[in-house]
Amino acid sequence: MRELSAEARLHFYARSLSRRSGTGIHAAALYGAFAVIAGILFGTLSVHPF
Repeated sequence: MRELSAEARLHFYARSLSRRSGTGIHAAALYGAFAVIAGILFGTLSVHPF
C-alpha cells in the first residue's frame, strides 16, 4: 500500500474534522429549535390573557 503524503494526510484529517463538527452543529441547531418551540409552547400556556 502506498504511503500518503503529508499534504494528503492533512487534507483527510481536515475533512474528517469538518464532517464531525458539521454534525455537531446540526445537532445543536435541532436541539435549539426544539427548545425554542418548547419555550413558546409553555410560555403561551402560562399566560392568561382574559
